[in-house]
Amino acid sequence: MAVEITEEFVWQSIPPRARDSHKGTFGSVLAVAGSAFYRGAALLAAEGALRTGAGIVTLASVEPVVSAAVTRLPECCLCPCKEGAQGGIAPENVPLLRRQKATVLLLGPGLGSTAQSAARATETRTLVQQLLPGFAGAAVLDADGLNAAAQLLAEGKPFPHPAGELVVTPHPGEMARLTGFLAAELAADREGIALRYAKEWNAVVVLKGAHTVVASPDGRVCVNPTGNPGLARGGSGDVLAGMLAALLACGLPAYEAAACAVYLHGAAADRAAAKRGEYGMLPHDILPELGALFAENQR
Repeated sequence: MAVEITEEFVWQSIPPRARDSHKGTFGSVLAVAGSAFYRGAALLAAEGALRTGAGIVTLASVEPVVSAAVTRLPECCLCPCKEGAQGGIAPENVPLLRRQKATVLLLGPGLGSTAQSAARATETRTLVQQLLPGFAGAAVLDADGLNAAAQLLAEGKPFPHPAGELVVTPHPGEMARLTGFLAAELAADREGIALRYAKEWNAVVVLKGAHTVVASPDGRVCVNPTGNPGLARGGSGDVLAGMLAALLACGLPAYEAAACAVYLHGAAADRAAAKRGEYGMLPHDILPELGALFAENQR
């Protein structure tokens, strides 16, 4: 039986910062994200990680994305990558990416897939296949990274997994591709299906949508009460993925990091909607409201 995520749970899980903290205390996120088609996805994910407390965030992407990040996010470290098909990150960058120091890998936002070309989808699949299993820490697999995993599963291959904990963040369409369930079947048993695949994939599953479900391989499952239809636009999930990666980097276990991220993401969105309306709010409006939530709770 799912429990509802509460504000009390969130602030018990995210402790105040010790006065002698330094950037190494809060881990490092390597965000492998973005392409010529989806430059904003990478920036939203990186800023989500920076605004949620990660000690160091490195954005690995192609030159057009890196150039945009220089002006928007001066706090972000950068790892310029060679371009592959349709302006995406080429698999030949894998040795470079493996050399980056990080405790958490965020893989997927804006990488591109079949919507660009079969070649782009193949390269994204190669990145997922080669980066996830070789990563020593925890990882968040999102967006086109999930579409690549769905292709691997369809070929009979195992779900790629890092050495540490894995969090996957599918929306209903991505979950349908991963599992083969129809949308109506997913809607009828969101909690049960999320829990089934959390156990099967040995991953925390964040099944997004109204009342996002978070399920753990150990059988825990919770439902998020925050958020509103203003989140129903491209970019919202990229912010969430970055937030989740940051909480992992700060030391929260995967289930707690996921539950706290979805709650805070929705709560900040509710504040944004109160100011700008559900039609007028944008995903980047979540970020200053997130900061206000942290400040009000002495975090």
